[in-house]
Amino acid sequence: MADNTKKTHLTYADTGVDIDAGDEAVERIKKLAKKTFNSQVLTGIGAFGGFYQPDFASLEQPVMISSSDGVGTKVKLAVMTDIHNTVGQDLVNHCVDDILVHGARPLFFLDYIGTGKLRPETIAGLVEGLSVACEAAKMPLLGGETAEMPDLYGPGEYDLAGFIVGVVDKEKIVDGSSIAEGDICLGLPSNGLHTNGYTLARKVAFDIAGLKPDDHVESLGCTIAEALMAVHRCYEPIIRPLLSKFDIHGMAHITGGGIPGNLNRVMPEGLCAEISKSSWPVPPIFDFLKKEGNIDPVDIYRTFNMGIGFITVVSPDQADEVQQAIEAGSEKCYRIGKVVKGSEPVTLLE
Repeated sequence: MADNTKKTHLTYADTGVDIDAGDEAVERIKKLAKKTFNSQVLTGIGAFGGFYQPDFASLEQPVMISSSDGVGTKVKLAVMTDIHNTVGQDLVNHCVDDILVHGARPLFFLDYIGTGKLRPETIAGLVEGLSVACEAAKMPLLGGETAEMPDLYGPGEYDLAGFIVGVVDKEKIVDGSSIAEGDICLGLPSNGLHTNGYTLARKVAFDIAGLKPDDHVESLGCTIAEALMAVHRCYEPIIRPLLSKFDIHGMAHITGGGIPGNLNRVMPEGLCAEISKSSWPVPPIFDFLKKEGNIDPVDIYRTFNMGIGFITVVSPDQADEVQQAIEAGSEKCYRIGKVVKGSEPVTLLE
């Protein structure tokens, strides 16, 4: 007997992947990304690769420096609050700061967004943040990838990663090798947690303290979400002018691992950076997290930046001039430590 049951064809949309939504997102991305393009960009968004023609005429021995990173579980806060145009800025600024420590200037940026259900408005918010930060850093958002994977991410969830390429003249690479005994460590303030420590911060704020994102916290002067989602600072505009005027011996971007886990990456063997924790004001958000979560005093400095987002190491005879140059631009700068002989790369002092 013949089976007359009507059979329907399986489509990609039936599995949770919406090609039409993806096309809409791409159109939105094109408009936002093109705002960041410069004369070195040879193609638009949508090609299989981004075309970039570098101009290295001013460099004697150009060295390309690249880095990739993400914003970690800070994206969960973005999902909780449905505010997505700030984590894109976080990502770009983080990557710019990572290559800045070696003296590199950014050339171009690419992003990756993986999501469970592609919502064009969410993607547009993310790329808006990316383009704002790329414009500020004077580099194009050259391309990227948006992938819809419902089997990997839950409803509304996504991950965000970025890839940056920069350049520096070989003779001007800053790698910490010239750091010497007696050098001074100057710290630039952070704007909160930046992009690290959010798994612990979310547990304290929402699980232990029982707060909701829109709850106002008197000691912070804002909602807990506003405090935690403060945009990661970009230190390029502050540091770039210093590189041509002073002999910067070393720099560190204070990310995951805090000051001990990042400043140690540029300290030569046999030298130790003694950092005085009382030499700068700790922002209220860290005191709040420490108190509410009863966080171990040692561990908190290994998890968060604790108010210092970027460190420069300079010779003692230039320290005052560098600090004055930074503060002349209405920026705060703290003399947070010095370099001595020692077996531990970094020591935190009370």
